[in-house]
Amino acid sequence: MIKTLHPPVQALILDMDGVLWRGNQPIGDLPRIFETLKAQGLRVALATNNATRTAEQYCQKLMGFGVAFTAEMVVTSAEATAYFLHQQFPRGGPVFLVGEEGLRHALAQYGFYPVEDGQVIAVVAGLDRQLTYNKLRKATLLIRQGVPFIGTNPDRTYPSPEGLIPGAGTVLAALEAASDVKPVIVGKPFPTLFRVALERLNATPAETLVVGDRLDTDILGGQQAGMRTALVLSGVSTAEEAEHWSPPPDLIAPTLAHLIGLEKE
Repeated sequence: MIKTLHPPVQALILDMDGVLWRGNQPIGDLPRIFETLKAQGLRVALATNNATRTAEQYCQKLMGFGVAFTAEMVVTSAEATAYFLHQQFPRGGPVFLVGEEGLRHALAQYGFYPVEDGQVIAVVAGLDRQLTYNKLRKATLLIRQGVPFIGTNPDRTYPSPEGLIPGAGTVLAALEAASDVKPVIVGKPFPTLFRVALERLNATPAETLVVGDRLDTDILGGQQAGMRTALVLSGVSTAEEAEHWSPPPDLIAPTLAHLIGLEKE
């Protein structure tokens, strides 16, 4: 299907959850998929709104599926958030963190460190599977005092083998409800994460295809960044929802394997 696009696609930005796997279950024969992408001469970056893991941990997960991949070409919303904060606060500083290791690690690369008490330069929030009421309470009080409220991504859910489960957007919604303040969101569909991915691919928007499973983040973000888009139906968004999306994705396929010609309808 990709070969039907003109001008030809030279690079791909692939989402991971719902495109490459659901939880710990791969979607299709991943080694064969990546071998095919390489044989087709396509440059590939992986870009995810999931901020819980580091790029190195994502590479370890791929290796568990039989795929070797370089961490430099994995862009997470945690990395995009740290990059965004660095632009606002070049010297780094203390933050109140609602999130996991992936976000903590990315922030540390730019000199930001989490503190439990005292003054902070921002509240940074993402998916936190150890979330407590006390953490929500502290974050809410800081936001109500005027501390900037930064969110990694708006995904209210993400796919698992059991079905859709709460994502970072659920945490942000709770904090927004408690503080009456909307977060500044860095991940998809906003442009920072896509810009970082394009830089690492050394690619232009016109020659790049965004592949994702969510209309409201992957497809919307790719379209707003001037890239062509492909929706795979192996994750969150459905074919019925895609019918009502305007403008529509350039391609719609059951899975990534179908998209690159390994599987037929």
